[in-house]
Amino acid sequence: MTDRPCPEAPLVPGHAGEESEALIATMVRQFYAIALADDLLGPMFRAEIDDMDEHLIIVTDFWSHALLGTSRYKRGTPFTHHTHLEVAEAHFTRWMAAFTQAVGETLPPDLAGPAMKRAAHMTESFRMGLMPLPAPRAKP
Repeated sequence: MTDRPCPEAPLVPGHAGEESEALIATMVRQFYAIALADDLLGPMFRAEIDDMDEHLIIVTDFWSHALLGTSRYKRGTPFTHHTHLEVAEAHFTRWMAAFTQAVGETLPPDLAGPAMKRAAHMTESFRMGLMPLPAPRAKP
């Protein structure tokens, strides 16, 4: 499949092409290896993901789009695919820890920085969208 980058690509200067795509694919696979071994994330991921090979392609396409500006990811916002999940604060902490580890083990600094920035933004957005609001405090 030929991928034409979006007009703003690459988002990370100097990173376009097969080498960067391979690094991103490796990072995604490493993240899922870490997450599936996690005692909190693993059971949730296994219950939600029917076809891991297909899922890895989708997530790799997302990160290729997010970091390189490619146009393969066409599934809308990732948030809409996660709204049915029952999550707690610990899920976000563990997800970010697994992502941080995978990025640190696989991406060079000039890709790792933008990946971590995007992941932190996504984590906070998902947290705000998926977690219940705290109960209002009683006025004194």
